[in-house]
Amino acid sequence: MTPGGAGVAQRHDQSTGGPAGLLGIGYEPGRAPGTRAAVVDGPYGGNDGMYGPDDTAYGPVTAARTGDDGTGPGTPDLGAELASHTAEEVLADYLHQQSADFLRSLRLHRESGSDAEGAGEAARQLRRAARRISATLHTFRPLTEEDWADQLRSELGWLSGTLAREQACAARRERLMTALQRLTGRGPERSDRTGRGERGKRSDRTATSTTAAAASSPSASSATSSSDPDPDGALSAGAARAGALLDRQLTLARTRAHSAALQALGSSRFHAVADSVAVLASEAPLDRTAAELPADEALPPLAEQAHRRLAEAVAALPLSRAGYPYNAAALAADQRQDAPWHQVRMLVRLSRYAREVIAPETSDLRLAEAGRALEWHRDAAEAAAAAAAAARTPRIAPATAYALGVLHADQRHEVEAARFAFGRVWLPRTPDRKG
Repeated sequence: MTPGGAGVAQRHDQSTGGPAGLLGIGYEPGRAPGTRAAVVDGPYGGNDGMYGPDDTAYGPVTAARTGDDGTGPGTPDLGAELASHTAEEVLADYLHQQSADFLRSLRLHRESGSDAEGAGEAARQLRRAARRISATLHTFRPLTEEDWADQLRSELGWLSGTLAREQACAARRERLMTALQRLTGRGPERSDRTGRGERGKRSDRTATSTTAAAASSPSASSATSSSDPDPDGALSAGAARAGALLDRQLTLARTRAHSAALQALGSSRFHAVADSVAVLASEAPLDRTAAELPADEALPPLAEQAHRRLAEAVAALPLSRAGYPYNAAALAADQRQDAPWHQVRMLVRLSRYAREVIAPETSDLRLAEAGRALEWHRDAAEAAAAAAAAARTPRIAPATAYALGVLHADQRHEVEAARFAFGRVWLPRTPDRKG
């Protein structure tokens, strides 16, 4: 047993111990019980590998039948695919596969050495496997030995969250820098149009009249120059400093996240998690009843329960208002407003992973698109929060604060657009709702 990991890597037929109250255990306000523990990707999870190439290796994308309530994807028709297997066989096979992927990614991470790109890809693959193991142990919890499974699930949540922060800081920095370039027209394609065209001519006329007025009266010069504010000019003036401030803050956060990830990967706690996954790769912690129940009777009801929780959470969203473009409902930065959408994102992921277990050869296109829209929503909300936090920096120039305010508003508009996109994906299209 690795020191510091008491109870984590024990076999499932032994008593469990270990620390209590870890990340993801129990219930958090605004979330479904156990949701965070099931597929935690940290406070800045990122969409690394969530719907990328590594997540499309489960056969062709096919649309499953619509749910009975008509509001989203339903459980796919399984036929006799599961009838010839027990629940233990299906779950154990899936958990063995994901555990092997976890251990393989860990080996690649150790062998990457100074290759930052290779280490980053290995970490994404490791998190991908950790999320699936955690989600499976959560969704099909009644068929597992719950104490052992809950302990492993919480530890995988800690690991996944720790590894997620560095990549998230890098992605957020790139997102905000790109948005600043777009808002100010300072992208690479810009062709020095600041003093040209109509705007340049207008500036020349303004400068000429201001000079003439200054010659006759200094006070008139002051009044003239202050009576014609230029929002574009103010944004351009503050954008450079705003970008430098964001770059400094997010680079520092990324450096700290990198140090925390290295420290975690060298800790006894991580080695205990790896030992537990190694045990899982050869012997899944399943209850004895799983060996006796047919897979087609035991697994689909639990997957349907995950979908039902998702449908209930979606029903609580203000989709009727979000279904109208430019509704301005998302412009106010409020964590309480964003929390239900983040919860639905977690539940979409749980439902998607449950489908991978019972129908590995198919995946639901609508569910995948809904997940992408909610990842977009989360990224934009977190980027807006970063811009707002930078704007609260003491003693910054007014032009810098103005640029950060424009950037914050731009990202909140992205939040609104993501909600609109999710509604168009999830809700059935009717004659009254043109698609």
